[in-house]
Amino acid sequence: MLLAKVIGNVVATQKNQRYEGTRVMLCRQITPEGEDMEYTCLALDSVNSGEGDIVVIAQEGWSASTAATGKPGAAIDSAIVGVVDYIELLPSEKNATN
Repeated sequence: MLLAKVIGNVVATQKNQRYEGTRVMLCRQITPEGEDMEYTCLALDSVNSGEGDIVVIAQEGWSASTAATGKPGAAIDSAIVGVVDYIELLPSEKNATN
């Protein structure tokens, strides 16, 4: 699983029928402290996230497929499975990053 920020919405006027009714979001991986990383991916949205939201992304095919479409077996690599309210780091982790 990854922490990421939704940085855009990908509009596809035609999609495979298994993806109808789903939204494709452009996401950038972040650190637990909220800093951008270089990895960017497309993820199907299963939780109604929006641009700027911090999200949890599943990148295991079976989990991503089932979460995004409600049916196992669709060819999906990444799915947004949660919107993060906040991240609370342990004090020892905060000091280790400074």
